[in-house]
Amino acid sequence: MQRPRKNSGSGVTPIAALARLGGVTFAEFAATRLAQLLRYAVVLTGDRELAQDVVQDVLARAQVRWRKIASADSPDAYVRQMVLNEYLSWRRRWAVRNVRAVGERVLELSDGRGGSRDHADAMADADDLWSRLATLPPKQRAVLVLRYYEQLDDDEIAALLGCARGTVRSNASKALKTLRLQSERQHITVAGDIS
Repeated sequence: MQRPRKNSGSGVTPIAALARLGGVTFAEFAATRLAQLLRYAVVLTGDRELAQDVVQDVLARAQVRWRKIASADSPDAYVRQMVLNEYLSWRRRWAVRNVRAVGERVLELSDGRGGSRDHADAMADADDLWSRLATLPPKQRAVLVLRYYEQLDDDEIAALLGCARGTVRSNASKALKTLRLQSERQHITVAGDIS
């Protein structure tokens, strides 16, 4: 069996190189990708506990199917697709509708580029964002997460969601319009309270 070469800037991650050779075990994959999968699920669900449940369910199914997953072109993409599908599944819809995430969860995901911004303002903004995102239907929310958090283009999102590129754009447009309208209503209400 050949040993994988070190990543020499070819765009292939060490885990992907191992997977192509069939050398990555489920335990190695889970150990290296758990934190990233949890962050991804938290952004999708808006709730850390629900995200943990989603990832746990997905990893339990992935372990059983690991031989098939490890032979895929990208085991990481395969498992991320499983997380997305689990989030969108009908078994989770009732929980997503009842999520009331707080700003702390968004700040835990930040990469620290905020600079010297007031922590209280950051918390208020993050809480407001989560409150508005929680009102979106699951597919619209998934499109925004995949576009702005995962930095995927419309074609990649369409492939993940199993829909047309136009459907992705439509969902993104509707979601952003809903978020803008909610923001405008909030500003009008605040302005009316001040008068």
